Amino acid sequence: MMSPASKLATFAFVSLIGASLSAQAADYPKQIQMATQSGAKVVKTFAAASQLKGWVLSKGGRYTLVFTTPDNKTLLAGELIDAEGNNLTARYAGRYIPKPDRTALFSKLEQSTHIVEGQRKAPKSVIYALFDPNCPFCHLAWKAFQPYEKVGLQVRWVPVAYLSKTSAGKAAAILEAKNRRAAFRENEEKYNMQRHEGGIAPLAKSSAKTISQLRANNALMQKFGALGTPAIIWKDKQGKIQMKVGLPPMSELPAITGLPEQPENDPALARFR
Repeated sequence: MMSPASKLATFAFVSLIGASLSAQAADYPKQIQMATQSGAKVVKTFAAASQLKGWVLSKGGRYTLVFTTPDNKTLLAGELIDAEGNNLTARYAGRYIPKPDRTALFSKLEQSTHIVEGQRKAPKSVIYALFDPNCPFCHLAWKAFQPYEKVGLQVRWVPVAYLSKTSAGKAAAILEAKNRRAAFRENEEKYNMQRHEGGIAPLAKSSAKTISQLRANNALMQKFGALGTPAIIWKDKQGKIQMKVGLPPMSELPAITGLPEQPENDPALARFR
């Protein structure tokens, strides 16, 4: 099964290619030529693992990271995982993709449509988490944050929809519920890990307002450069804006939340400890 990051990266590359197949840049592999002929720019190239070549492409303010094989016949878009389980794509993205102005983006994030969970009054810490209702790692992040919410953490869950056909309908069901927080918890408490589906029933038809809100959240996700969910965003103790894409190891939660480490005994999180 293709991961959330792989799906988003593949979608981003396809959108870069477009339909134009005019004159080609002779020095680039054919797939990169197709992208540049539709308006994409090659920002940087670099040597990647296993003799692959990495390409940072940009179009319309969006960046995409792809790789080509030594014979230039195959292009890879998505996650590269090494023998130790390290996500090399995320590592390369952090190293080579230009950083957006997160100060301005964080202000928009604060104004985004979201669901507040955890400490509501005078929280000790506030973090944001962009999530897709069907995302399994978002569900695990929700589980991981529960003990921290009990000691003062407030999580502002920002819904996006891109992972599957029912994502938008489930996000809409949460946003249009009389009690958004209860609807969100229903989605997580009834989450099906075997089918990778949130537990709430999707709306058959969403309001224009909800569609607009989800589009705005999806746009924020892209502007932050998050190639998957969950995308956890917070201000550290120095006031710097930080972002972590994917489920972080449990050992990193104190640094992310700014709170003491909390005991966690959920077996679903055992491999992330």
